[in-house]
Amino acid sequence: MSFFEPSTVISLAAIVVMLVCLTQVLRLSKSVPGGIVGRTWKQLTGLVVLFTIGYLLTPFFPLLPQAIVNPLVSLIFLFGAVYVLITVRLIHRVISELAG
Repeated sequence: MSFFEPSTVISLAAIVVMLVCLTQVLRLSKSVPGGIVGRTWKQLTGLVVLFTIGYLLTPFFPLLPQAIVNPLVSLIFLFGAVYVLITVRLIHRVISELAG
């Protein structure tokens, strides 16, 4: 595994983005009110932590057996879809509240 392989460079870029995202999510957590928004934010924060861990593991995927890598990637996709669903629902609630 060469450091300059496209997949390695992309993985490292994704890790940096996820670490920035995790930092922002944790900072914003202090400003998020309770209730449904607070609960939803905690779910999103948990997913961001999960994704960050998953992204930190991606450079090691070539060292793992394919039988482990495939389910891990599938789980990342599944939780990504859950993240998008929760985010869209949260945005919908915010827009509904703003519209009155």
